[in-house]
Amino acid sequence: MKRKALWIFTAMILLLVGCQSSSTTQDTAKKEVTLILDYVPNTNHTGFYVAQEKGYFADAGLTVNIVEPGNNETSATLVAVGKGQFGVSYQEDVTYARSAEEPLPIRAIATIIQHNTSGFVSLKSAGINTPKDFEGKVYAGWQAPSEEAVIRAVMNKAGADFDKVTMIGADGSGFAAFGKTVDLQWDYEGWAVTKGRMDGYDLNYLPLRELDDRLDYYTPLIITNEEMMQNDPETIIAFLTAVKKGYEYAIANPKEAASILAKAIPDTDPAFILKSQEYLSKEYQNDAPSWGIMKDEVWDRYTDFMVEYGLIDHKVDAADQYTNEFLPQ
Repeated sequence: MKRKALWIFTAMILLLVGCQSSSTTQDTAKKEVTLILDYVPNTNHTGFYVAQEKGYFADAGLTVNIVEPGNNETSATLVAVGKGQFGVSYQEDVTYARSAEEPLPIRAIATIIQHNTSGFVSLKSAGINTPKDFEGKVYAGWQAPSEEAVIRAVMNKAGADFDKVTMIGADGSGFAAFGKTVDLQWDYEGWAVTKGRMDGYDLNYLPLRELDDRLDYYTPLIITNEEMMQNDPETIIAFLTAVKKGYEYAIANPKEAASILAKAIPDTDPAFILKSQEYLSKEYQNDAPSWGIMKDEVWDRYTDFMVEYGLIDHKVDAADQYTNEFLPQ
C-alpha cells in the first residue's frame, strides 16, 4: 500500500510539473514578425529600437526582426507580398501603391513623425532664401517624378520659372558638392542638415511644410498588409502598442533613446545621433493629441497634389490609404 501510495504521489508531482512546464512554454512563446525599414537605421526609427531594448515588444508577446530592404526593393512592395508584416514607408509610396492599376494591398497604420521634416538646403553664400531663388541654380537629387513636381509646385507658388533651374542626379558627395557643381538639395532636417551643420557647413534650410500646405505630408510612416488587417488585427495592435511606448520614451528621454539607437549604428558619431534625436524627439508627436495619429485632410491634400501634377491619374480616398483603428488610445 505504501508503494502504491508513493507511486500515486510521484505521478501527481510529475503531472503538476508537466502542466507547469507546458504553461511556462506557452507564457514565453512569442509571435515572430518582421519589420522592414525604409533605409539604414537612423533617428526616424529610434522608437523601434527602444521598444526592442526596453522589452516592450516582448511584453506585447512579440519577437520583432528589424531588417533593411534589399537593393532596388521598397518596403511597400515587400510588405504587400508578405515578406514582412510591417514596414516603414512614406505617404507618397502608399498613394502610388493604392492608385496603381492593380493596387498593392497595403495601408498606413501610424505616422512616425507628425509633420514633414524635409526641405531644401543650400549654402547661405548661395543666396537661396525662397523658391524664386532656385532660378539659375543647379539642383541635385534622385530624379524621381515626384521630386520634379514638388520643385515645380513651390516655384510656381513663388512666381518663379521652373525651366530656369537645372536638375541633375546626385553623385553621393552631399554638401561637399555645394559651391562647385551643385547649389541646392532636398534633405531631412533631423539627419542630413543636422550632420552638415555639425560638419561646419553654413546652411540655409527652407522647410517644405512652410512652402506649401499640401506638402506637409506624412514621412515616414508605418504600413502593414491587408491580410494582417483582416486575419490578425491582434498582432497589429500589440505591435503598435509597443512601438508607441518606444516613441513616447524617445520623446521624454532623447539622451537615453539616442544611446539605445547608437548600439544599432555603432559606426555613427554618438554626438551626432544625440543632436539628431534631440530635434526629432520634439517632432514625433508635435501638435497631435497622441503619437501616430493621422488625419484625412493631410492625405487628401497630398493626393490632390499628386493628381494635379500628373503623378497619379485619379484620386484615392484617404480611407483606402490609412487607418488609425489599430493605434492604442
